Amino acid sequence: MHFDPREQAALREVGLTTDDLQTASARVADAVETAAADLESFFETHDVVYSTMDQAHSAADLPEHEIRWLDTYTHAADLRGWLRFDSWGVPVEDGRMLTEDVVELTLGPTVNGRVRFAPTREALE
Repeated sequence: MHFDPREQAALREVGLTTDDLQTASARVADAVETAAADLESFFETHDVVYSTMDQAHSAADLPEHEIRWLDTYTHAADLRGWLRFDSWGVPVEDGRMLTEDVVELTLGPTVNGRVRFAPTREALE
């Protein structure tokens, strides 16, 4: 179960049983697995995407990126992975689908922030 002891105590105080907590935990894990699959599918579908990423070497407000792949893994409520661009990559620490055409990832070191990606610049505006 991914709830920490304080969360478990608070949830029990409002009337949830251990079975309820285990069910909720399983549902969270399932939702994270679904999100990971949706994110991977998004990047498999688009060879080129645009982002809200600030890049020192780009003057574009919404830079273009060639995508090689997104590889994710999940554990309970955690979604992590690696996003590989044409010539570099970055750790992924979380992510979600915002719409059918826009995803948001939390990117780790070198970027350290939440970044939205879409197949067109217009989808990000």
